[in-house]
Amino acid sequence: MRTVTYGAACSLDGFIAGSDGAIDWLHFSSDVEEVMSQYWSTVDTVLMGRKTWEFSAGQDFSAEATGVSEATPDLSGTPPMTTYLFSRTLTDAPQGVELVSSDAGGFVNRLKKQPGKGICLMGGGDLAGSLFEAGAIDEVSLNVHPVLLGSGVPFFKPQARRIALELTESRTIDGGCVLMTYRVRY
Repeated sequence: MRTVTYGAACSLDGFIAGSDGAIDWLHFSSDVEEVMSQYWSTVDTVLMGRKTWEFSAGQDFSAEATGVSEATPDLSGTPPMTTYLFSRTLTDAPQGVELVSSDAGGFVNRLKKQPGKGICLMGGGDLAGSLFEAGAIDEVSLNVHPVLLGSGVPFFKPQARRIALELTESRTIDGGCVLMTYRVRY
């Protein structure tokens, strides 16, 4: 069965973006590039909620915008991904993206049974909540940055129940960041 990983970079106080959507605190490095390159080689499917999709579409991740040309992860060799956009309000999706408008948990649990590589859930605290509730998330991966944002977009929204996790990896990477991966134990 395929594995669904919910992951992101986050501040030490658990935010994936500042209150104004700012991500200028993210630290890109050769360590991050290596981790991302290795991870992307293991997945062929991306899941995004509407808010994450809209946020991503509005970002400029070019070398000029980030100012980190040598450290910006190079995903040019990454094979094309199958992308699913989850929304109850959108009526159509961009070309090459499949819109899913109901029963996210059931959809993802069926998707996990199909042949393929791993599945990446990007951002999306609301979507992640419904997928945790459906037992569809298998791993949580965090790149914790040494910064306290105080407020912003939380990585985790309040959950309806307690979810046990088992640590499978923890290591320090460049910039004082800590990479942690947990297996979800339902």
